[in-house]
Order: sequence, then C-alpha cells, then structure tokens
Amino acid sequence: MTRKRYINRRQFIEKSSAAMMFTIVPRNVLGKHGYISPSNKINIACIGVGSQGIRVMMNFLQRADVQVISVCDVNKESYDYCEWWAGELREKVRGLIGISNWGEHYEGAFGGREPARQIVDTYYGQQKLSGRYKVCTSYNDFRELLVHEKDLDAIIIGTPDHSHAVISMLAISNGKHVYCQKPFTHSIYEANRLAQAAKKTKLATQVATGVHASESTRLLCEWIWDGAIGDIKEVHNWSNRPFWPQGHDRPEEHESIPSNLDWDLWLGPAPFHPYNHIYQPFVWRGWKDFGTGALGDMGCYSFDTLFRVLKLGAPTSVEASSSCEYKVQQGLSSKQENKETYPQAAIIHYHFPARQNMSPVTIHWYDGGLKPQRPEELEEGREMPEEGLLFIGEKGKILCNFSGNSPRLIPESAMKAYKQPPKTLPRSIGHFEEWIQACNGGVPADANFEFAGGVTSALLLGNIALETGKKIDWNAQTMKVTNIPEANKYVQPLYRDGWYL
Repeated sequence: MTRKRYINRRQFIEKSSAAMMFTIVPRNVLGKHGYISPSNKINIACIGVGSQGIRVMMNFLQRADVQVISVCDVNKESYDYCEWWAGELREKVRGLIGISNWGEHYEGAFGGREPARQIVDTYYGQQKLSGRYKVCTSYNDFRELLVHEKDLDAIIIGTPDHSHAVISMLAISNGKHVYCQKPFTHSIYEANRLAQAAKKTKLATQVATGVHASESTRLLCEWIWDGAIGDIKEVHNWSNRPFWPQGHDRPEEHESIPSNLDWDLWLGPAPFHPYNHIYQPFVWRGWKDFGTGALGDMGCYSFDTLFRVLKLGAPTSVEASSSCEYKVQQGLSSKQENKETYPQAAIIHYHFPARQNMSPVTIHWYDGGLKPQRPEELEEGREMPEEGLLFIGEKGKILCNFSGNSPRLIPESAMKAYKQPPKTLPRSIGHFEEWIQACNGGVPADANFEFAGGVTSALLLGNIALETGKKIDWNAQTMKVTNIPEANKYVQPLYRDGWYL
C-alpha cells in the first residue's frame, strides 16, 4: 500500500532549526499557558474512525498533553454513518476547527480514515506558521500501523466489538497503552486474556465507560455502604435498547463490496459472511458474530456501577428468556431461536453469591422496552425513567437513571429523612484524564482492563444464557459452564483462519 512519508515529531523539532518556516511555534512563545513540549506529549493513533471514533478522536485532539499522529480504518470514506441528529458530526467539526463551511462536500454522516485524517490535519495545521504541514498518517490495516509508527505511545480503538480483542492484544504486545470502546471484548475468553495481559505488562488500559468517574457512582457507594436501605437483595436494571434491527436472519442475497471498504479485514476474526450492507455501520451490534446486543452495548455502563456499588465478583448462575420464546409460545413463530441476531427483547437474571459484608443478590436485566413492575413507593405522578436502576434493600428502595445517575430514595419522604454520610471516597479527576495520567506512569485508570474483565465476563454470560435458553451454572475459576457442557463453545468462539489472540 502507498504510505505517506512521516517524520516523527521529535525528529521534526530537532531538524527544523534551519527551516523556521515549517517549525511549530511553541505556545509559550506566543504567551499561552499550559504549553507542553511536543516531545513530552503522548503520541496516539485512532483505530476505527466511524462516527463514534471521530467523536472520541476530537475529544483527544483538544488536549494539550496528547498528539494524534495517525488514523486507521478499513473504510476509506463513506457517508452512511449514524449521527445523533442530522449534520451532528459536521457541526462538531466546524465548532472544533472554527471553519464554518468545513465539510460542504460531504454528502451525509461521514466517517472513515480520510475524513478523520483531514480533521486532524486541519486542526493541527491551524497551530503552525505554514498551515500546511501534515502531521497525520493514515492506514487501512492496524497491523501495519503498529509496525511503522515507531514513535507511537498509545492507541484508541473504535472498531466493532468483534475486533476489539485482537487489536488490543497486538497493541499491548507491542508495548502500547490502550483505550477501547465498550465492551472491550466479544467473548469471555478474550476478556480473561486481556485482563491478564494488562496486569502483566502494567500498561495503561481504559474502557470507554465514563460512568465510573461520576459523582453518582460514588454517592451510591457511600449511601449503600452506609446502610441507607439496608442489605441489598435484588436490583432491576432496564434499557430501551436495541434501537437497531434484531430478531432476523442472515440475508440470502449477496452484494458487491464497496470500493472504499476492505471487507475481509472488517470481518477480521469473525466467521466469513458475504458482504451485505445490512451488517454496517453500527447495526453490526445486533449480529452475534460482530456485536454483543443491547446487553453488551448498555450493560457495560450500568454493570460498571453495580460491580462497584455491590462489590460484585463473578455470578454463580444466569438464566434468560426472550421475545423469541414468547413468539413460539404465542404461536407467532415456529422458530425457537434466531441463530444470527440477538432477540428483540430479553430478560436476564444474574445470581451473585455473598461477598465481603454483603448478602447474595439477584440482578434482573430488561431490554427491548421491557421494564420491572412500578414500585409502590414511587409517588403518583412520577414516572419510571425510560432506562433505569432500582435497588431493593431490606429497609427501602433507591431509584436511579440507567447508570446510577440522579439516585434518590423513594418515596420522597425517605429521601428527605435520610442523613447522607460524609463523602469519603476519592473523586475522579475525569474519565479521559485518568487514562492519560496512567499513560504517564500514574495510578491505573478505574475502568482498566483488569476491572472490566469481570464486568464484561458477567455480561457475556447473559448472552450465553440467551443462546442456551436454560439456566447456566458458572465456575469462574475454570471458566466453564458446569451444567451444560455444549454452552462452553460460546466462552471461547473459534476465530477465522489466520487470526489469533
């Protein structure tokens, strides 16, 4: 493949004294505060720059302590990505770089390595005398990026779920820090291997679950550990996801692969599927070979909170029911299961044993618009949140938004009567800041791969329970389903030939 010549930033500073017309002007010379020398910045590559990858990339672009030096995506450029509203990405880029007509030539919700590279070059180019010097390289293949970018310190992963682990492991093997979108793996085996690798290498890792840094998570810990509602017996957790298609089979028709896309590399370790537009972008999350469904998408947020608040380890058993079974029972379908996608709606029950000073607890997960019964303590006129958490204790209940945000005892009289304990837990310096600090040799980020390994494994057990349609008993030490041996094929799914972890 053709590759642009890249002089790393340290070499550039050394060699440019004789050519000041191309030299980066130090911000301290211009009277700016907080300047960080280019040689002291963390050099980052963004791998997977669709709409979400570009959003995260722009967050890091604005930081003075990092430098985005490369982007990578199997898609060169297309205009079919998902946005939160029409023109969202274009508006955000224009706000970032201050150019009101930037991206006029883009036909829709853009994404891919070429738009990402242009954003990086434009943003950094505004900080240079010439305004033309390009600091960003681009790649189709993450493996080539890791070979050629010798000055690279860390990577940010924004690819689909099924390729997170292979990219993360190769980066860690090459001594790179890793920030990864959630869930950080597609299988329990991958979660275990990556947690071990992160622990052994002591590299800075972080999963994109910013809720761990929130004030609400700390308040919930302090309240529940203070005995605000007594011993917790059960928790109800509900999400309105999926808002992408699920509950259907693989398409029979094949389509031509777009010229801008490396389909084989997009598939990566997943089983081969002939190309069809139905798999991407973002809708891949509902396909079992590529995504982890509503549970993997949103459970990473709420279960991060639950694991911290309830001091959880591995569940001992998980059982599930879904819309597929309901349709069969009602005579609406003759199929007991869908082999390709996750169901349209599901309820999953997790059973956790006693731990430390806490009793056994059951967590009930609902998705597809399903919700638990409205608690009697909720005052008339107050609605259940669209997505939420309900903690049920011996002495009362706490209702929150989905990830534990805005917690409050119910009814309101209980909240008013509760004397909140002092804030004893350290507050976070910020989700991104934790990872940057860890990259610079500081304490590990809170949502690191070791912690996320337990959270992700528990979530993925729920998907295994959906596959079997039976209660599964789990031995975390052996990483085995003990009562249904055939279910263990889902713990470590096979990779396609040529791929390994």
